[in-house]
Amino acid sequence: MKALVYHGPGKKSWDEVPDPVIQDPTDAIVRVEATTICGTDLHILKGDVPTVEEGRILGHEGVGVVTEVGPGCSTVKVGDRVIISCISKCMTCDYCTAGLTSHCQTLGGIGWIFGHLIDGTQAELVRVPFADNGLIPLPEGVTAEQGTMLSDILPTGYEIGVLNGAVKEGDVVAVIGVGPVGLAAVMTAGAAGAAEVVAVDGNKFRLEESRAFGATHTIDASGDDVVSELKKRSRDGLGVDVAIEAVGVPATFGVALDSIRPGGRVANVGVHGEAVSFPLDRDWINNITITTGLVNATTAPELLDKIVAGEIDPGKFITHRFTFDQMMEAYDTFAQAADEHALKVIIVNEE
Repeated sequence: MKALVYHGPGKKSWDEVPDPVIQDPTDAIVRVEATTICGTDLHILKGDVPTVEEGRILGHEGVGVVTEVGPGCSTVKVGDRVIISCISKCMTCDYCTAGLTSHCQTLGGIGWIFGHLIDGTQAELVRVPFADNGLIPLPEGVTAEQGTMLSDILPTGYEIGVLNGAVKEGDVVAVIGVGPVGLAAVMTAGAAGAAEVVAVDGNKFRLEESRAFGATHTIDASGDDVVSELKKRSRDGLGVDVAIEAVGVPATFGVALDSIRPGGRVANVGVHGEAVSFPLDRDWINNITITTGLVNATTAPELLDKIVAGEIDPGKFITHRFTFDQMMEAYDTFAQAADEHALKVIIVNEE
């Protein structure tokens, strides 16, 4: 088969590699119909994730058709059209049964293994461990593009942004950074009942796009005093109820802290590569809550129901479309997302 292979920092290629095989009784093999590229893949290529070994097939999102199942599979069967969850899970360890599947102890304490610790989904075929738990049936009427967004990005914005931020009916929510994961938070915050969802970014294209995802207001971070503008948008000038930080740099984390009201909440979604400052001397008295997290992807079925009901449409994320033989071009486009006006790319297997 063909697959996108990591060969060390800055090196990747579209290679001919051996087909995956069943290794454990609960495995399944899936023929990938559609996949995408995540910012995490770009971090791997930069060398930021040293646990990824050379020779690893990248990717952790996709939709496909089951071609083979191990004898331990009880619900997944050959021919099923499925969403591949980015999080693998045994569903028997204490963390899985508690809903923290991203820290599955059977898998060594990390549920994100595709394109990380085992070969991933940017390939014609992929082996899926614990397939009964990690494959979600794709209903008729839900497209492969929509389904692929349920592998990772939409649950991430919803779980780590909206649910961790405890967004409730009537809240004023700021989403700081409206790249793909920020837009996922925008889309699901509105569906959760937020009265206002304020998108903050320095990229005018993303700000314009955020309106289609449910943003009620936008703030241009390249020119406006963001904290002042967010407080103006709050009910009484004291600050927003929830600030979802979806960038991952110290400056935006600081904006999130500065813009919430007493009793407010900061939900950190951004992947931070350096330490941030937390002014505890100022904020110890303010009854604020700060949350962090890695997606568990347990909400994918709930979000799938919202798609079927027409409440949300994650197909809006797709701005660029490629075929598998254009995988390298897809990477080039996504790596230059700001210049290319790219949100998410979709890559389909036409064979």
